[in-house]
Amino acid sequence: MSTGAVPKGMVLPAEPMTLLDAVQYASGAVVSRTLSKSEAGTLTLFAFDEGQGLSEHTAPFDALVQVLDGAVTLTIGGTPVPAQSGQLVLMPAGVPHAVQPGGRFKMLLTMFKAAAR
Repeated sequence: MSTGAVPKGMVLPAEPMTLLDAVQYASGAVVSRTLSKSEAGTLTLFAFDEGQGLSEHTAPFDALVQVLDGAVTLTIGGTPVPAQSGQLVLMPAGVPHAVQPGGRFKMLLTMFKAAAR
């Protein structure tokens, strides 16, 4: 039951989506798929192949990482934060963070353009 034009790959109104199937691993790559983007923030799926990660960076907004598959160590403000499938971690705005998976890894990243707390 979709209404109006929804960009390809985005979440459709009132239709379920299986997150694990919505983004696929690619050899030697990090794959991302934006599911929703608005003035309030973005919802993006990521699939990291083994050996892939994101080096330390900062974001201007709070971000929630929901681990969907595998395990990861998020380094947030210099502190390692291990997380595994089924867990959720808040990365505060303006705090340096890095993403180092422990093998193949999928996550849902929710960025808030307003305070999440």
